[in-house]
Formats: sequence, C-alpha cells, structure tokens
Amino acid sequence: MPIKLGLSLPQMKQFSLARDLVPVARAAEETGYESLWVFERSLYPTPATQGLYGVPGLPWPDAYRSVADPLVTLAMAAAVTGRARLGTSVLVAPYHVPFQLARWFSTLDAATGGRAVAGLGTGWSHDEYAAGSVAPFEKRGAVLDELLDVFAAVQGPDPVSYEGELSRIAPSEVGPKPVRPVPVYLAASGGPALRRLVDRADGWMPVGMTAEQLAGAWQGVKDLAAERGRTRPLDVCVRANVQYSRQPFEGEGRQPFQGSVAQIVEDVAAHAAVDGVHEILLDLCLSTRDGDELIDVSREVYAAVRAAGV
Repeated sequence: MPIKLGLSLPQMKQFSLARDLVPVARAAEETGYESLWVFERSLYPTPATQGLYGVPGLPWPDAYRSVADPLVTLAMAAAVTGRARLGTSVLVAPYHVPFQLARWFSTLDAATGGRAVAGLGTGWSHDEYAAGSVAPFEKRGAVLDELLDVFAAVQGPDPVSYEGELSRIAPSEVGPKPVRPVPVYLAASGGPALRRLVDRADGWMPVGMTAEQLAGAWQGVKDLAAERGRTRPLDVCVRANVQYSRQPFEGEGRQPFQGSVAQIVEDVAAHAAVDGVHEILLDLCLSTRDGDELIDVSREVYAAVRAAGV
C-alpha cells in the first residue's frame, strides 16, 4: 500500500486566511492528500525569552509572528472538503478547557462523518503558558491525562459523569457524539510521555528524526508497549517539517526533509520504509510564500512521491 500523505494548512504570517485557506484545502484533497493538519502557536515574544522548542538560542521563525487559531482553521477546511481526515499536529492540551475541547472534537467528527484526529502535546513555551493555560507549566502532564479522561467520558455513552481536578461533570447527556471515538495521537519523546503514549493513545507523531533515528525510537516504543501489555496496534504518523528549495542541498549537514523535491522524496521513501509508519505529514508552509506557491509545491511533491512508487 502507498504511504498515506498529509498536508499542513496555511496558518502563518505570510498567508491570508481569507484568501489562501479554502483554495489550499480544496487543492490538497483534489491532489490526493489524505489528511489536512493544523498546529498551535498563540504568541511571539519580543524579545524572545526562550529559544524555539525550549532550545537556548534557537530563534523562532519570523512566520510564527502571527499564527491563525488552529480550531477555526480546521473547521473552515472541514466545510470545503469531503474526504480528507482533519487533524491537529499538535494542539497544546493545557491551553484548552478539557470539557470544551472534547465537545469540539466530538462535534467536528459528527459534522464531517468521522474525519477528526486529535493530535495533542504538552508544549514548551513558558510565555504561552503564562498568557493562557488552565494550569501551570509544571502540571502539563497531569492536565493532558485529565483531558484524555474527559475525552473518553464525553465521547462515551450517556449519562456522562466525571470528577477531576479541572473538570467536574454531573451526570448529563452530552452530544453530539462522534461517529467513532476520535483517534488521539500524541507527540512523545521520552519518560512519562512515552508511557502515556503506549498506555492511552491511538497513534504516535514523531518529528525531527532521520529514518535511522526513527527506526530506533520506534523499536523503543514497541518494546515499551510489549512491556506494558499493549496488544492493539499503534499508528505512526511522521511529521515532516520540510525545508524546501528549488536547488538540491549540497554538502554536509543536510537535515531530514531539507532540499529539492527529489531529496524530499528520498526522505519520504526512507521514512515510509520504517516498519509501522503509516502516514507522513508534510508541512511545506515555512518554505512557501503564499497559498499559490503552497499549492504548486504540494502538488509537485505529491506527484513525485507517487511517481517514485512510495
């Protein structure tokens, strides 16, 4: 079976939500992309008080100065598509009230005939936590755990009831219900996050790895899953933060998914060959100037991947 391909939607500063989003979403589905994705960035500290991803000295991309709300963006894409799955990669769980977010995903899934995917993480920006979160940064794992509990309760049979630190749901009817329990994908890289992944998630969203590193990390996840008694399959959707250029990247130091279309296809093929990988999400937004270019490049990459037999 060919690898499934997903595409990130235009949310960043260089795009116009009003002008670019609908054409990109429609074109992606027409091209053959099987899923559409959004991510979450809520502010851009000036000056930066923390490096990107919490890495000291790593600058934030200029395009992060304005990032459209992910839930609004995904709902707009849902209204103009009919087949592609609609996912978040990722939402930062502690920025959202668990009950309200669970209802949002249930409603999206019901409205789209079962196309929603909830990709969740715990984030890293202390400034974003200070500006708008339901609990301090130090409690981020506990918030995600409660959110997963509330998801399961709200999407389950009525009457729904739950008692937690953030959420208290008296026995109630809560609808609409999703077509099926919305799949939960987690971005996890170690420690408690990996245990949460194998114990509670439907899928894993690794990022920033070579194919060799991915294979090693995935083996570690499988070993942990066996150790903890997981028997059901775990989906693997690789997030590819593409650094596209018309000319090939030459010399040492090429990062995964960096360079020309041919080099991107090479990396897609290598990651698709890792046992267990079922989907690759291509984020071309940082490498394109506007919606028209995003459409053109995404079509070129898709055609090249399929022509290569991947």
